[in-house]
Amino acid sequence: MTFPIDTLRRAILLGALALFALPALAQEAPDALVKRVSQEVLQVIKTDPKVQAGDQARIRELIETKLVQHFDFSRMTALAMGRNWAKATPEQQKRLAEEFKSLLVRTYSNALVQYRNQQIDYKPLRADASATDVTVKTEVIRQGQPPVPIDYSLTKGPEGWKAFDVIVGGVSLVTNYRDEFNEQIRQGGVDGLVNSLSARNKGGAAK
Repeated sequence: MTFPIDTLRRAILLGALALFALPALAQEAPDALVKRVSQEVLQVIKTDPKVQAGDQARIRELIETKLVQHFDFSRMTALAMGRNWAKATPEQQKRLAEEFKSLLVRTYSNALVQYRNQQIDYKPLRADASATDVTVKTEVIRQGQPPVPIDYSLTKGPEGWKAFDVIVGGVSLVTNYRDEFNEQIRQGGVDGLVNSLSARNKGGAAK
């Protein structure tokens, strides 16, 4: 299954919007967490008039307060950069994670208004009870179209379960950015990537 890059990224982020909108319970299984919070946040998406109207301020508020805290952006950024992560200083790594988070939040905001009535099928979790890294598998059911598999990679830490990757149709969010990041680093170094992400976040629509 293949998708245009921009469409794929939006699909990945759109799927991820269904998750982690409420505080995690440390004792709650990751698949139960995914199912519970996704059903609750999707209800908000479908009924909030400001979200339905495309109010970007309201949408970003929703994402910043309900979603961001449940993603491990440092790990996501490290995975997206691959071997280049080790080339960055701690300060550069911090800047990169902040800019990558801003980019994803802006892309979430653009994708959120496109969500309407898709249904989600939750698959049984296959993982050891002691596992600290798991994959929660779901499918987005679309009327008249093939279902889209969306898998969520989560890790368990002191603050509970956090997501560090989202995979749509077998394609990873973080590795989907890797070629782009590597090319920008090749041309302008790590600072070049930082500046590129910063300029994109200050500019037009995120992709």
